[in-house]
Amino acid sequence: MKLDDPLLVAEVALVGAGPGDASLLTLAAAKLIGDCDAIVYDALVSDDVLNMAAVGTELMLAGKRGGRPSASQHDICERLIELASEGKRVVRLKGGDPFVFGRGGEEIHALAAAGIRFRIIPGITSGVAAPAMAGIPVTDRSVNATLAFLTGHEASEKSRMDWQALVEAFPVLVFYMGARNLTNIARCLLETGLADQTPLAIIHAATTVDENTIIATLSEAASGQVSAQSPSIVVIGDVVNRRISWRD
Repeated sequence: MKLDDPLLVAEVALVGAGPGDASLLTLAAAKLIGDCDAIVYDALVSDDVLNMAAVGTELMLAGKRGGRPSASQHDICERLIELASEGKRVVRLKGGDPFVFGRGGEEIHALAAAGIRFRIIPGITSGVAAPAMAGIPVTDRSVNATLAFLTGHEASEKSRMDWQALVEAFPVLVFYMGARNLTNIARCLLETGLADQTPLAIIHAATTVDENTIIATLSEAASGQVSAQSPSIVVIGDVVNRRISWRD
């Protein structure tokens, strides 16, 4: 089987929709989106991508957005199983990559347990795409040989992170879903001893018409002088100073 082969009856494809711009879809993703019976999509999937669906395709929002009413993960898995059991060819469309903070692992386990055939189409993850669009290399040999991708949800009282060990091991940190907890993230990092002037970039809605990039420092973020609007990727480290703005 090739990844872009037509979906079989009662098959589910977990498809990465990338950061937003439809031109950044993989060839397999574009083909399957345009030839399926039903699409179950997340809130971060852009209209440009959804518009690639064929006329008559059933579109179902299963969006999960922090702080807003949304479908439970259990309900989403049940919906996929139900659609496939009806004999439909289903695309589960997830922003970025299904397996990078996308709960794709939970969905394939549910499908496998139900005996549902599935395939996986990786997508460009926003943690790489957003900095690139802003002209920021997430790795630069003059700055870092390691890199950490993290979720901003961990900047809370129930955090599982060892912040001190984190900053000692990784000169560059890329936070997904970092908007709501930006102040807490900055404060946690300053408490580890990171310099006040450590640069950070907040990249909102990368590759879409609403894209915006803010450059600031840890101290400014910790004091609430800058704010981030969801969805945003937050990049922290000296690679931000390597930025070359290449777009209008």
